Amino acid sequence: MSAQEQDTGGQRRTRGSYAKGQARRQAIVDEAIAVFSRTGFHSSSLREIAKRVGLTPAGLMHHFADKEELFTEVLRQRDEKVRAAAGDPAEHTLIEQAEKVVAYNQTSRGLTSLYAIVSAEATDSEHPSHDDFAERYRETAARGAELLRAGQEAGEIRADIDAAHAARLISAVMDGIQLQWLLDETVDMVPLFQEFVRGYLRPQTS
Repeated sequence: MSAQEQDTGGQRRTRGSYAKGQARRQAIVDEAIAVFSRTGFHSSSLREIAKRVGLTPAGLMHHFADKEELFTEVLRQRDEKVRAAAGDPAEHTLIEQAEKVVAYNQTSRGLTSLYAIVSAEATDSEHPSHDDFAERYRETAARGAELLRAGQEAGEIRADIDAAHAARLISAVMDGIQLQWLLDETVDMVPLFQEFVRGYLRPQTS
């Protein structure tokens, strides 16, 4: 075998090993979503997640250093999936984007349950995601208020509401109805959120 063939073969093995490692890493994340969404962060164990993908805890830690690192990746992928489905809010599209998030959440029980459980757990100041969730809500509210004010100037949002309060209420309503849906899947989140938008955010027509 020539040196070139040896090099090519080594590259194929490297690529194959990398692809296999990435596939195993993703399998770990997928199982972690299922476990975290059922029992939250504190009650979940790396041993259970490892068992679900046919690894030992030590083998799992070859891919993720600890539970916090794995949890961070789970949340990152959750956010990416929501963003891919609903896009990012922009001027004149905040309400439509929020409606898309609600609709997507209703198709992804595992991720929705994960968010609901972890956001509640994160109210504990010792939780690893406490600061991240607090900042997440602050940033969402600040950006939402800015977009709502632009909507008020364009006549798309009621002029008599406080934009900062309304931005917080949007998140509160979304979180509240998804909790009801998680408890009772006959609850349809989409028309409930649309009713909130119609009755509170949109200008009233005579």
